[in-house]
Amino acid sequence: MIDEDRTLPAVLVEAHSLEFFEDHDGYDFQPDDEFDSVTETTHWWRAWTGDPAATTPPFRVFGRDGTGGLAAIWSRGPIVFLGSEGELAVIARDLGDYLWLLANGVGPLERVDGVDRDPEPIPALVDLAQRFTGDGARSLEAVYAAADAELPALTALVNAAIS
Repeated sequence: MIDEDRTLPAVLVEAHSLEFFEDHDGYDFQPDDEFDSVTETTHWWRAWTGDPAATTPPFRVFGRDGTGGLAAIWSRGPIVFLGSEGELAVIARDLGDYLWLLANGVGPLERVDGVDRDPEPIPALVDLAQRFTGDGARSLEAVYAAADAELPALTALVNAAIS
């Protein structure tokens, strides 16, 4: 048996405890209390890539949607979404930007599927993002642009795993 630390970063636990997800009716994202095990993630990665010999993926899974898509921290830093139907998205370039995404009132799957409302900043999450990053407000546009810049590297990683 592998002895592994499945503890989420304290700031992620705090952000997810601020009831963001409970306040969004019909919002299809369930944050986890701990990272998935390496064994679970590897099993999922092998099935997702179709490669039964795939090595341990560079992701720590911390949440999921109702279809089986996973939100994870990539070892390079970005927060990513790997969908049950092969969808790929970079939600945020790093944990700080993920906090700013939430602080601006946008959830991880809204970043993937699009926002169909006018998001409003959430004061408790703004405070948390400022404490964690040391930055003033970071706009959604800046968060999106930084995330989009990471997508080619994620796509290349996945394409290499599938090839």
